[in-house]
Amino acid sequence: MLDGLKLERAGIPTASIVTTPFIATGRAMATSWGVQDYQFLVTAHPIANLTEDELDTRADELAAQVLDFFQNAGPASD
Repeated sequence: MLDGLKLERAGIPTASIVTTPFIATGRAMATSWGVQDYQFLVTAHPIANLTEDELDTRADELAAQVLDFFQNAGPASD
């Protein structure tokens, strides 16, 4: 999140991604950096115990969401 916030502040578009338990933390961080309406993507938790194939599937799903995010200037649902 912080990297995304700093890059956005520098004028570089980003798509930050958090897992579900970190939604509130992401919103709090954005607020503390003065960007209450900062949009980010959310994926299911956990990811650490996924197999390589499961991670590939998750990455494919997220890639589609990131593309949609940039095309529509925000997540489809948050």
